Amino acid sequence: MPKKTHKTSVGGQALIEGVMMQGPKGMATAVRKTDGEIITEYHEFTPLRNKNKFFNIPIIRGVTAFIESMINGYKLLMYSAEVSGMDELEDAEMSKFEQWLDDKLGDKLMKIIMGIASVLGMALAFLIFFYLPVFLFNRINKLAGGSLTAWQGTFEGLLKIVIFVVYMVLVSQMKDIKRVFKYHGAEHKSICCYEQGLDLTVENVKKCSRFHPRCGTSFMFFMLILSIVVVTLLSLVVPAELKANTVLWTLIKLPLIPIIMGIGYEFIRYAGRHDNILVTILSAPGLWMQRITTKEPEDDIIEVGIASLKAVITENPEDDEIK
Repeated sequence: MPKKTHKTSVGGQALIEGVMMQGPKGMATAVRKTDGEIITEYHEFTPLRNKNKFFNIPIIRGVTAFIESMINGYKLLMYSAEVSGMDELEDAEMSKFEQWLDDKLGDKLMKIIMGIASVLGMALAFLIFFYLPVFLFNRINKLAGGSLTAWQGTFEGLLKIVIFVVYMVLVSQMKDIKRVFKYHGAEHKSICCYEQGLDLTVENVKKCSRFHPRCGTSFMFFMLILSIVVVTLLSLVVPAELKANTVLWTLIKLPLIPIIMGIGYEFIRYAGRHDNILVTILSAPGLWMQRITTKEPEDDIIEVGIASLKAVITENPEDDEIK
């Protein structure tokens, strides 16, 4: 007999050949090695909001959770690459120069490379999502004789959405990313199966949806939509001469990021425990995007999702209901 359907706070992340889940028993990962074995391991992690009440204040907890997820996500991706054996395969294909660097720097090499990649990635994201929309609008507005000034926030927001969608579509065509997106699908389907009160078997999980309202993709997309509203309102009170300065207008908007992030987090929490017309409408764009960021997983990938989920849940579903 199926158990009672319930809303859960259990969440996760797709890894390299694996899935991370976080639930009432803590955080655990399940990673499939190149020989087919699934390695399940617990990871010590206590959210800041559980250590200090200040970090559990609405809005603030959203910013904190986002930063923590970025840090943990990076660490666990590196962990999964090592455990799965993918890094060993890459080592076997090293050039002489790469082998020389590895001999000289050893374990530090990957940390240095990832550190540089992270800095470059953040710089590129800032350039594309913050500077470029302002730059393009100012050029177009100038050609229009300044008649589009009142629509600046809307224009910039819509451009960010277009860039985000195009970027995800292009990335999803990469072979390795497609496989990660299958693990993302397995994560969602496993949680969906658990929330429906079904036994966690491959056959049951396969029948469940790979789209979930508490996904990080929905969070990112909702923030983009929310930014259109917030920046549009801000643009109405900021003098035109300041908005015409691409660098200055970009810097003025930066303090809004934590606010938008915090509100977005609260909405995702709300969407995870409510089913109403508001949630349906506001969640729709993010769920559409999950058609790109999740793929239907094969049985062996579903097995990994199930293994990671079983490691963090208890026999009592009420333990992980959203509070």
